[in-house]
Amino acid sequence: MIRVAVADDQALVRSGFAVLLRSADGIEVVGEAATGAEAVAVVKLERPDVILMDIRMPEMDGLEATRRIMGDDATAATRVLILTTFDLDEYVFEALRAGASGFLLKDTLPDDLLAAVRVVADGDALLAPKVTRRLIERFAQQPADAVAVPNPGLDALTEREREVLGSVARGLSNAEIAEELFMSHATAKTHVSRLLTKLGARDRAQLVMIAYESGVVIPGSA
Repeated sequence: MIRVAVADDQALVRSGFAVLLRSADGIEVVGEAATGAEAVAVVKLERPDVILMDIRMPEMDGLEATRRIMGDDATAATRVLILTTFDLDEYVFEALRAGASGFLLKDTLPDDLLAAVRVVADGDALLAPKVTRRLIERFAQQPADAVAVPNPGLDALTEREREVLGSVARGLSNAEIAEELFMSHATAKTHVSRLLTKLGARDRAQLVMIAYESGVVIPGSA
């Protein structure tokens, strides 16, 4: 059973998400919140597997709530799935920076939302294809001489793992990486898992940021 909380300041939207989630097999709604502060409190109390988090809420927005949840060892196991009507680079970037594991627009189809909850609860990252492209484009627009942010785990990467990291940074799936680098799907998945461990990344979205920020991938070249 996947335990889910819902945070949105609009009561109708919040209840709509809750009804949808309750209608799905294997999902239990364990709490609701109308503000970012309430979202943090609900997560501390209920420890849900996933929380659907709106970006714009009173008192404390969803980004700050996500930072606080991810920054607390007691609640960091909860996966945050951001839902917003705003398809803007700054929100995508900051949500991932804050530690979110997924980012979907509110016009996402019900079945896709339920699938996203299951993917995120399973420990993977979920980004809408359009969001992935915009995230990569943001990095591509950075100046090529931008100061690199080193990651101590980079020195432990093999040449093959660096190749896989470059492919991840371009938004390729495991299947696409396998095809491009002439390896099996299982091998590609293993390489990605090792990258997550060696670089201390939560998910693929963080791998993208590490690849660009550390200079492994040069902006505009991927």
